[in-house]
Amino acid sequence: METPQNDDNCIPRHGPYHEYFKDGLTMAAQGQHDGGLKTGVWTYFYNNGQVQAVGPYDAGVISGSWKWYRNNGQLMQTGRFRLGLKSGVWTRFYDTGALMDEGRYDANQRVGVWTYYDRLGNLTRTQEHNPRKESTVRS
Repeated sequence: METPQNDDNCIPRHGPYHEYFKDGLTMAAQGQHDGGLKTGVWTYFYNNGQVQAVGPYDAGVISGSWKWYRNNGQLMQTGRFRLGLKSGVWTRFYDTGALMDEGRYDANQRVGVWTYYDRLGNLTRTQEHNPRKESTVRS
């Protein structure tokens, strides 16, 4: 869980929030605070103004569906969090837009079959992940 954020008067932040890079003009993040904790959808930016990541927080804990982007705006990765831990399907993409890999997480652990692709979108291997055993690779 995140530590509550206070304003300059040591009062927990509440309502809309904007954070800026050192230049004071370019937005670095925007979202909401409730009782000093991040809540609702937050958006993070690169210093060129492109969106870096978008996703929700629940009482200061990262949660729900998130998307990450490259600094040119291309989708880089999607995934979900549950109670602050990676959970559910996660997908990464090459800078060409082709699928790089895909699989599931359960409480930050890779589980089940993960699939891996080359830059042209061809399946290169699958790998079975079992947190209680060593992983098995299949080509």
